[in-house]
Amino acid sequence: MSRRFNSIAFIASPTDDARQAAEALMRRYDHVPPEEADVVVALGGDGLMLQALHRFMDAGTPIYGMNRGTVGFLMNEYREEDLLERLEHTKRSRIHPLMMEAVDTEGRRHRARALNEVSMLRQTHQTAKLRISVDGHVRLPELIADGVLAATPAGSTAYNLSVGGPILPLNARLMALTPISAFRPRRWRGALLPDYARIFIEVLDAEHRPVAAVADHTEFRRVATVETWLDHATNLVLLHDPGHSLDERILREQFG
Repeated sequence: MSRRFNSIAFIASPTDDARQAAEALMRRYDHVPPEEADVVVALGGDGLMLQALHRFMDAGTPIYGMNRGTVGFLMNEYREEDLLERLEHTKRSRIHPLMMEAVDTEGRRHRARALNEVSMLRQTHQTAKLRISVDGHVRLPELIADGVLAATPAGSTAYNLSVGGPILPLNARLMALTPISAFRPRRWRGALLPDYARIFIEVLDAEHRPVAAVADHTEFRRVATVETWLDHATNLVLLHDPGHSLDERILREQFG
């Protein structure tokens, strides 16, 4: 009988719990190097899952996470038993990353992709002043705030939610654009944009009010402009046990 996955690799975060779990699983199951696997089992927390998805982004290797970390929103329950059977019955969640293109005040261009969000954050005690355009049209001439972020549906329960942004169902063809501690206009709470929109943000007075741009864990400082859009050409696959899929977890978050 053929299996969905024939070659498994294990990766782990550097914590004792995660390393010990990986060693136990590698003693129990045949495994290959990660670059040769058709599925990667990641042992750790959500931080490791994001690292794994970035690492195998271009290869498109499915990632099955088991929680040996703190939060574990993206992870499955850790168990040593029946791993092969669990993998056979997993549900796939497909997500697309955000592409970010930033130009710094020296004119240098930087590119990075984000699974959760692209954010712009003030670097000093001075608030950021930002002009926001969508698909070539200025929608907000001046936002005075600590910053602003664009989030994918998969990332909408992360930083986006903590600053008051909306939770998006995983299959929603939307992005959330959410201010971070907005000072002016005070009543602006953000926007929901179609997933084909291109967001362009200019830093006003970049010399005196420097701003950093961050795509997940990749940061560029003293940026002048940032453009971001959903990279539909890149597909990332997360695997979850039945009843614990990512879209189900996001739905549960909406009901507390």
